[in-house]
Amino acid sequence: METQVFVRDIKPEEFVALGELLVDVYSTLVNFPTPLEQPAYYEMLKGIGEFTKKPGARVLVALLASGELAGGVVYFGDMSQYGPAIAVDVKHASGIRLLGVHPKCQNMGIGKALAIACIAAAREQEHSEVILHTTKAMQTAWGMYERLGFARSPDLDFLQGELSVFGFRLSLGGR
Repeated sequence: METQVFVRDIKPEEFVALGELLVDVYSTLVNFPTPLEQPAYYEMLKGIGEFTKKPGARVLVALLASGELAGGVVYFGDMSQYGPAIAVDVKHASGIRLLGVHPKCQNMGIGKALAIACIAAAREQEHSEVILHTTKAMQTAWGMYERLGFARSPDLDFLQGELSVFGFRLSLGGR
């Protein structure tokens, strides 16, 4: 069931809340590394606001009509800032990373709204594709990405420690 959601750029006073939300979401995924197994990854999630300092990066938040924070994502309009080394040289592309939705807001269209906002930003930049990575632990997101038209791109796969991370691309045409 989709609900009314508003997507906008994060405000500095929301950095801590979104960081905590993302840590909570990712740390409860089954078969995903724990904060003890990958502390640097969770520190990155906790410090999500730092991404706003990267050239071409935006942190977007989804808010319910009540104003409650429902989720967030990082959009990269400059792939050199994306992170996973395997994708930083992709030209004419945007990237999506670290999408997370509060557990009580899942299956309400929040993740979809965040992904669509990122796709719209890529189109505004006239990029030819959007790149993202996900894992087997994120099957709900995986399915959503496929429904939005993303296709598996094995050339973008990599290992994060012992965790297999899978690449996806969405062609926007052009270039």
